[in-house]
Amino acid sequence: MGHDDLPALELAFPGPERDRGVSAILSGRKTALTGLLEIYEHAGEAVPVTGQRFSVLDSRGRPACTIEVVDVRVVPMKEIDDDFARAEGRGYSDAAAWRAAHEAFFRSDGVSDYLGRTPVIDDHTLVVAERFRLVESDDPGGS
Repeated sequence: MGHDDLPALELAFPGPERDRGVSAILSGRKTALTGLLEIYEHAGEAVPVTGQRFSVLDSRGRPACTIEVVDVRVVPMKEIDDDFARAEGRGYSDAAAWRAAHEAFFRSDGVSDYLGRTPVIDDHTLVVAERFRLVESDDPGGS
């Protein structure tokens, strides 16, 4: 299955944050990601399912790699544990550090502009917590 057949996955917003996330996937440090359920609902997108594959795009919108979802849960933010936080590959030492970073991102101007309002972020806010595996890394020379 080629990239054209796969749904695209874009981490954060284009720029340094996305580039760090893609790099962490390619290096094997990042094996989990979290999305705000409200963003999926606003976009009319289904929550990913186990076995689903995605083409991860870089900041220029080009495929960087293919990942496969191995576990997905919709849970309140308070249920994210230290193990999951570390699997995000962003250097979080524990769930508290993960939470602080995700609260800041979910309340950011970019997310607020997209949703048309600043979302309420608290213990009960639902997030989509995915674990994935790297299926293939793309040749930097192109496709």
